Amino acid sequence: MSKQPQLDQLNTQMSKCSNCALRKSCTQVVPGEGSANAEVMFIGEGPGAKEDELGRPFVGAAGKFLDEMLGTINLKREGVYIANVVKCRPPGNRDPLPEEVSSCWPWLLEQIKIIQPKLIVTLGRHSMERFLPNQKISQVHGKAMRREIDGIGKQIFYTLYHPAAALYNGSMREVLIKDFKRIPKIIKKIKSEEN
Repeated sequence: MSKQPQLDQLNTQMSKCSNCALRKSCTQVVPGEGSANAEVMFIGEGPGAKEDELGRPFVGAAGKFLDEMLGTINLKREGVYIANVVKCRPPGNRDPLPEEVSSCWPWLLEQIKIIQPKLIVTLGRHSMERFLPNQKISQVHGKAMRREIDGIGKQIFYTLYHPAAALYNGSMREVLIKDFKRIPKIIKKIKSEEN
């Protein structure tokens, strides 16, 4: 089976998930969207109000900014994959609890296994913490790191500040754009190492 049908099947299973309390308080599960053959996978924290309403990740103000940044490096939403650490909106947009993150972890792991991206870009500290624990985002943003993750093996991660943070902080916006523009160089380097 090719990647897309596998991903569609996984998304259908996810939409029926009620492994944690978040499902009771949200409108719908937001699995993720984009290309099953994406070289780059973006992973944020969790759905917000707009995402919960529409069932799509990163569609609010932070999502528009993400789309703008993708445009600066000649990528489109359809060509990457966008997901979140938790698939249901935490009430009032609070931070996801550790047990909620743990409940969603097998789903995210399965998405990564199917897509097999060359690069995983973590958006914000909650996403970073899942893959690169005990790091400070202020110290690791804009750096590519190779890590061995149980269930997916060796993977390259690139940490960015969350686009929402940049909406309210002009200097962070500049840092995020600068870090974002390095993504094509990192992919090129990964590909050259593969050959």
